[in-house]
Amino acid sequence: MNCLLDTHAFLWAAFAPGKLSAKARKEIRSAENRVCLSTVSFWEISLKFALGKIDLENCNPDDMPDIAAQMHIEVIQPTAQETATFHRLPKVKHKDPFDRMIIWQAIQQPLVLISKDSGIAEYKKFGLKVFW
Repeated sequence: MNCLLDTHAFLWAAFAPGKLSAKARKEIRSAENRVCLSTVSFWEISLKFALGKIDLENCNPDDMPDIAAQMHIEVIQPTAQETATFHRLPKVKHKDPFDRMIIWQAIQQPLVLISKDSGIAEYKKFGLKVFW
């Protein structure tokens, strides 16, 4: 499976794997899978850390790229084409800009998004594949 971790899935995989579903945990750990994380997640983590909305278990946002590398997660960034065409992602109830960019990356690349967020289900009709 070629997959993209939602920000919470990455944080749980790194700090609280018991919060992941057994299926998600298995896929993230499988050496047969390409497991990716968007640089958008690092931005989201950094912003929420600065606002005091998340605690990172005795580390800080600067450590996140190294943690991803230690977990053998491939870090990807939105391409110029993905950022330029982001306006094409239909507007639905889910308005979080970080989630929306990650969703758009998953649709465009295409990658299966590993996420527990039930609010993104509406994007399935636009090509999003979700796994939990």
